[in-house]
Amino acid sequence: MRAWQVGELGEPSAVMRLAEDVARPVPGPGQLLVRVRAAAVNFADALMARGQYQVRPPLPFTPGLELCGEVVDGPRRGERVIGNPVLPHGSFAEYALLDAGAAFPAPEALDDAEAATLHIGYQTAWFALHRRARLQPGETLLVHAAAGGVGSAAVQVGRAAGARVVAVVGGAAKAETARALGADLVVDRRADGAAGDFVAAVKEFTGGRGADVVFDPVGGAAYTGSTKCVAFEGRIVVVGFAAGQIPAPPLNHALVKNYSILGLHWGLYNTHDPQAVRAAHDELTELAAQGAVRPLVSARVPLDRAAKAVQAVADGHSTGRIVVLGD
Repeated sequence: MRAWQVGELGEPSAVMRLAEDVARPVPGPGQLLVRVRAAAVNFADALMARGQYQVRPPLPFTPGLELCGEVVDGPRRGERVIGNPVLPHGSFAEYALLDAGAAFPAPEALDDAEAATLHIGYQTAWFALHRRARLQPGETLLVHAAAGGVGSAAVQVGRAAGARVVAVVGGAAKAETARALGADLVVDRRADGAAGDFVAAVKEFTGGRGADVVFDPVGGAAYTGSTKCVAFEGRIVVVGFAAGQIPAPPLNHALVKNYSILGLHWGLYNTHDPQAVRAAHDELTELAAQGAVRPLVSARVPLDRAAKAVQAVADGHSTGRIVVLGD
C-alpha cells in the first residue's frame, strides 16, 4: 500500500517520504483494519515528525493522528468510523488500524473530510470547556488562534454552550473566518495599534470584568495577555504551545487575581475515562446533526500532498482544517 513514512526526525516537508510498497498493517486482538477515506492534519503531526510530541513512535512510522475510514472486514465490515489510528500505522496511508473500542460511528450529518476532523479538535474543545472549565451559559469565552483547527472548534462548542465568544486571530482573512464561525467579537492581533490589543478589547467587551474562560492553544504572549484580562474566578485552560514558548507563570499573580490555571491533555481521557470520550462523541454527533457545529475544512488534498499539508499547518499558514483524502 501507499503510505507516508518518517525515517528520521525533522521538518515534515524534509523527513516525510511517500512509499509505494509499505506492508498493509495486520490487526491484532481488539483492532480493526480500516480503509482510510479521509485523514485530518493536526499540529501534533508536525511535532511528531520533529520528535517534539509526547508520543514518540519508533522510526520509521507513518504519521497522522485522526481519520475517517471504512472497516474492511469482520462484524463491522463496511461501517464508516472515526478515531485515532494505532501508531506506528498512522492515517496518512491507504490503510490503518483502530482500536475497536475507540472506533466511533462517523456522524451521518458530516461527509468524510468533516467527520475526520470531529475527533481530536472537537473532543479537545469539549473537554476543555465543559469538563475542565465548566463553562456556563452567558459567560465570556476568550479563544486564541480561533481560526485554526482546535480554535475554530472551541468557538463553535462555546457558542453551542451559550457563551459569548471573543476570538483572537492573526490576519484579516482569519478574522473573517472567525466571524463566520459565529464569534461575538473578533480581534486581529496583527492590526495596528489599539485594534490589535485583545486585552483592552476583552475588558471593553465585558465592561471591565474580563473573560470567564480562556482557551489557549498558543502559549507565549497569548497566555501572558490572558492573565491580564481574566475575570475574578476565571479559568485559563492551557491546551498547547503553538507559539513555541512555554510560559512560566508567576503563581502569586493567580493568587492575587483569584483565577485558576487548568491543564488539558485530552489523550489521557482515552485511558482514564473512555466512557466520557464516548459521551462527548455522542453529544458532538448530536450538535453536528443540529447544525450547531460543523468542522471548518479549508482544503482537501490528495494523499501525495500530505507532507506539504503538514508543513503548512506547522508554519501557521492554514485556516480551519486541512484534510488528506483517501484514494
